[in-house]
Amino acid sequence: MKTKAGAILSSIRIDRTEDRKISVQLYMGLRDIILSGGLKGGERLPATRTLASEVGVSRTTALDAVGRLISEGLLESRIGAGTFVSHTMTGRTPVKRKPSGSDPGTQPRLSHSTVMARQLFAERRRLPHKSQAFVTALPALNSFPMAQWARLSARHLRSGRDAVMGYGSPYGLPRLRAAIATHLNASRGIQCDPEQVFVVGGAQQAFSVIGGMLLDLGEKVWFENPGAIGARNAFISQGAELVPVSVDEEGIVVAEGLAKAPDFRLAFVTPSHQQPLSKVMSLSRRLALLDAADRADAFIVEDDYDGDFYFGGQPLPTLKSIDTNGRVIYVGTFSKTLFPSLRLGFLVAPASMVDSLSAIFSAALSGVPTWPQAIVADFIDEGHFSTHIRTMRQHYKKRHEIVHEHARQFAQHMHVQRASAGFHTVGYFKAEQPDEKDFVDRARAAGLTLSGIGRYCLTPIDRKGVVIGYGAASESEIRQGMEVMAQLFA
Repeated sequence: MKTKAGAILSSIRIDRTEDRKISVQLYMGLRDIILSGGLKGGERLPATRTLASEVGVSRTTALDAVGRLISEGLLESRIGAGTFVSHTMTGRTPVKRKPSGSDPGTQPRLSHSTVMARQLFAERRRLPHKSQAFVTALPALNSFPMAQWARLSARHLRSGRDAVMGYGSPYGLPRLRAAIATHLNASRGIQCDPEQVFVVGGAQQAFSVIGGMLLDLGEKVWFENPGAIGARNAFISQGAELVPVSVDEEGIVVAEGLAKAPDFRLAFVTPSHQQPLSKVMSLSRRLALLDAADRADAFIVEDDYDGDFYFGGQPLPTLKSIDTNGRVIYVGTFSKTLFPSLRLGFLVAPASMVDSLSAIFSAALSGVPTWPQAIVADFIDEGHFSTHIRTMRQHYKKRHEIVHEHARQFAQHMHVQRASAGFHTVGYFKAEQPDEKDFVDRARAAGLTLSGIGRYCLTPIDRKGVVIGYGAASESEIRQGMEVMAQLFA
């Protein structure tokens, strides 16, 4: 049975008011596409009957244009197979056509806010996102229950096409919003209605949405120093003025924030597992932060990116769970609890903010793909998510202990901070204070992926060191990596 195969060439436009013949216009349109690389050598053209129908000409006209290109050697006809772009075009450099009045050296005019943001963006060199020592922000992909995930995926991909392929709710799949609310109540002590949960394309999108909704140009944001680079860049892009606030053993130093910017509009914190210093914010500091936000009529963004993976005893309550005045916006992500390529995250808004967020999502955001949300909802509802979290807590705890066990061999050079959650910690250089960048570069040459603390800083801090990720690496890779670290110090 014949099929309507071949490239779709509907970009060719026929102008019947022109003096040139229609067949010449079609011929030149096809020729330009071939010479510009739009059709590669060996690629099939549609049948002349199909081409004529799509372009809106007679078949005789299509035959004439195609025949001319065959005679020129740009096309070749194969009996019983069709018409193809000549293989002589394979590998040829496409003809570059310079638009009239354009200068390839001229950059487009950007908005003032974009120009300013680019100057302030933190260096965001992408770390190698493959499982090795000591990559950060990457979970243990080899330990993910892929068989269960594949079974749930197959079930949903066999569902009705409207459910799999149609537009979903911009707020998120209702079943997933309900599943997230239930999980947060049981696991993190957060009591919220599903209507307060908004599903987004990763935590980064949540930060951008929050900044766009709450921040006017130049408004002040307390930001942990050092702190999370992605969130920092998101708020900078919204025109915020970031106020670096130090982090001590109890978390963000609220007194310093009040001294620097008592009129702050937003505070960004990672209280369950500070990024990157691995500190846990004390209860007294959490209460002080909530009180400061209430007095300033400000909001707090609580980024709980890997708080589910606590292994140091009973965790402290989340900021959101002890917020009685609707000041905390809670942000979570499935990039750490499941895997990054899902690009799924969520935010939990105060009840007073739900209507405003609903309007923003309805008007400006089309939502994320529905079928991955349905799979995640079933993954949670059927208990696989809780089982996976428990398994990973033990997994990360064991690898954390391996890091500390092998850090003894260079204890005179580096103090490795003990963590109680997540899958990274930090190593502080001792008295000799080697150069962070030099140490990171030498580690990279030796096959390790480390990141200096300074990379996360808005303003320099006294203590120097590196962030050590142990989530994605195997036990043997961690042991070998720590041996390499010892050799670097030696």
